[in-house]
Amino acid sequence: MKTQYDYKIVKYFTLASVFWAIFGMSMGVFIAFQLVYPDMDFGMEYFTFGRMRPVHTTGVIFAFAGNILIATSLFILQKTCDARLSHPRLARFIFIVYQCSLLFALIGYMFGITESKEYAEPEWYIDILIAIAWISYLYLYLSTLSKRKEKHIYVANWFYLAFIIIVAILHVGENLSIPISWTKSVAVFSGTQSAMVQWWYGHNAVGFLLTAGFLGMMYYFVPKRVGKPVYSYRLSILHFWGFLFLYIWAGAHHLHYTALPDWVQSLGMTMSIMLWVPSWGGMINGIMTISGSWYKLRQDPVLRFFVIALAFYGMSTFEGPVLAIKSVNALSHYTEWTISHVHSGTLGWVSMISFGALYHMVPVLWGKRDIYSVQLINAHLWFASVGIVLYITSMWAAGIMQGLMWRSYDDMGFLRYAFIEIVSLLQPYYMTRAIGGSLFLVGALIMMYNIYKTICSNDDANKRNESEEDEALSCRIDN
Repeated sequence: MKTQYDYKIVKYFTLASVFWAIFGMSMGVFIAFQLVYPDMDFGMEYFTFGRMRPVHTTGVIFAFAGNILIATSLFILQKTCDARLSHPRLARFIFIVYQCSLLFALIGYMFGITESKEYAEPEWYIDILIAIAWISYLYLYLSTLSKRKEKHIYVANWFYLAFIIIVAILHVGENLSIPISWTKSVAVFSGTQSAMVQWWYGHNAVGFLLTAGFLGMMYYFVPKRVGKPVYSYRLSILHFWGFLFLYIWAGAHHLHYTALPDWVQSLGMTMSIMLWVPSWGGMINGIMTISGSWYKLRQDPVLRFFVIALAFYGMSTFEGPVLAIKSVNALSHYTEWTISHVHSGTLGWVSMISFGALYHMVPVLWGKRDIYSVQLINAHLWFASVGIVLYITSMWAAGIMQGLMWRSYDDMGFLRYAFIEIVSLLQPYYMTRAIGGSLFLVGALIMMYNIYKTICSNDDANKRNESEEDEALSCRIDN
């Protein structure tokens, strides 16, 4: 008997991810223009850069990325396990609590309620809400996995499970604090220990939330879109264990030339360089899965999103270890080069593979034959691609210029350039970045319209070959 999957909660998280994508990217464009036109805070403290930046980062990392990860994980889990969600009511509870925690956090930032930690700004009461939602999510995932009809646990589920468990550990460890009022707490760790815990959390949030979960996405949607099994199942397992072991040690490379013990800095650098091997193993696995089917790129723009995402995954996981090398870090750290690197990963890898996943899932979830407009998908692809290129190249050039000017001395040993001189020279680069971000946002708005029209269309006749979609093509064949 064919399993009837529970798509209702997946729809909720899918729509939430589209909403938060537009919101988070809009805030990113807003603060990008603030760096060109500082008066855009309108004279109100609520809209200053310092308060709006965490609104942007939380909006895209935990709101957009978090929701699309939960949506795709529950979609893929049911497909690859041939099982319904074990607790539908718990899934709805997770949705409500998670959205409320995001809303409370974002409003709090605008009023200055924050722990002032990178990627961990929410105060203690919101941290508790997030922990409740996340532990419930882990239970839902494990209980559904335990009821699977497929004996084999497909590798995508391995990556999702690692993402859920490690993010839970990171969240609890980073947010150990003592509440002193309803809106303020004092962290348990301080000084160098606080810095170490912060970047153990910060870098692994990137690693396990913005990378591991999306690798799970890649291992399902790329083989499914191509119509054949993943290139090498053995390589995917090596990718998983190499990634899991090495990534957790790499956070110290954010603290080169600080009070952190030198051996810890060197360990972080070494593990970062070694991480290049499993990362590229995963990228090669994805590319080789598509190999032999390149002709499909002519007819399938969704597959192009996945190819571009894999390319940026390869580029950003090469650049990251390079930037972790101490001599390179001495030039790059605290400059816009770091911003370029971060956004080549978040825009090029995270967003592009998410867009592809949304275009694949929406017709399935709402029972449509296909997405509303292929032409709009192509338009989105071009706006996003041009926007990414403008963004990362402008920030890369600006960062190298910054680093070189900061370390430039005259014959007397004084700094050759005043800080304000360097800031003023960055304005054209900031404007280019803002334009690139705007183009990327336009692409996302096109996607939102395309999804809306797909959901509202009448093209829901029973012509869709559900058996083709439901067959576990990529997870039943070990090669």
